[in-house]
Amino acid sequence: MRAVLVERLDGPDAVVVRDVPDLEPSPTEILIDVKAAGVSFPDLLLSSGLYQVKPPLPFTLGTEVSGVVRRAPADSQFSPGDHVVAFTGLGGFADLALADPEAVLPLPGGVSFSAGAALPMNYLTAHFALMRRGRLKHGETVLVHGAAGGVGTASVQIARAYGARAVAVVSTAAKGDVARRAGADEVVLADRFLDSVHELTDGAGVDVILDPVGGARFADSLRALAPEGRLLVVGFTAGEIPTVRVNRLLLANISVVGVAWGAFALGRPGFLQHQWQELLPFLHSGAIDPVLGSSYPVEEAGLALRELAERRATGKLTLNF
Repeated sequence: MRAVLVERLDGPDAVVVRDVPDLEPSPTEILIDVKAAGVSFPDLLLSSGLYQVKPPLPFTLGTEVSGVVRRAPADSQFSPGDHVVAFTGLGGFADLALADPEAVLPLPGGVSFSAGAALPMNYLTAHFALMRRGRLKHGETVLVHGAAGGVGTASVQIARAYGARAVAVVSTAAKGDVARRAGADEVVLADRFLDSVHELTDGAGVDVILDPVGGARFADSLRALAPEGRLLVVGFTAGEIPTVRVNRLLLANISVVGVAWGAFALGRPGFLQHQWQELLPFLHSGAIDPVLGSSYPVEEAGLALRELAERRATGKLTLNF
């Protein structure tokens, strides 16, 4: 089978595609014929050795896939031929992937494999961030940074699905078009988003901010919150981890909330399935409809990672097999 390998920690240009032996599942694992794989920010960090998980070299990239079950344990809910999505952690950028049954979810009929590959990381992260950590309520206003990216477009759609107003922050007008395709109510440019928030809310501020970017905009995000507002820290694609003076939180009655979906969900049996059941009605209704960006053949995985590294990506990048 083909697999995308990291043999040295030199980033996107160093990943290679090799023929490796087919995988053999243990009695407790599901073996999946991969049809599409999502390209995510952890994959990029892993290729350079910058992620918190540091597997020994060489290893196969790929945190999320969609495909067809080839083999499954008899006591699992899956059978050969089932269409599924799965969180693999590693190993998804290959013709075959292994997953624990707890991390495998049924792909509804009518949802393409490419769209399925866009769902696990981004939509489950957005759902966990907004609903579990952010305690989002119907009618609140959500500001989404990086709103043209995979997590951003997913967060816009989750917010809208639960009855919130979604304000998208983007860096260019072209990315604003992507955020509108995702369903954003308003789109503002990053270089003046604080002024725009005050204008859109008549000075009241927003209730929730979802931030996968970090960096210099963090301080203005705190200023953009309404009293009892929540700033959700999802990641640091800007490359800079900001700090906060906690007296600002005290005086403004606001909160900074950490969001680490994988660490939380994968240690709690049944949690992924609970999230998936929450999202299925929105998938069926079309309220959740992944915005897909560039699609690459598996042989060009390095180019996909390079697009992500250069912050050119919009929507969800995928590999096809």
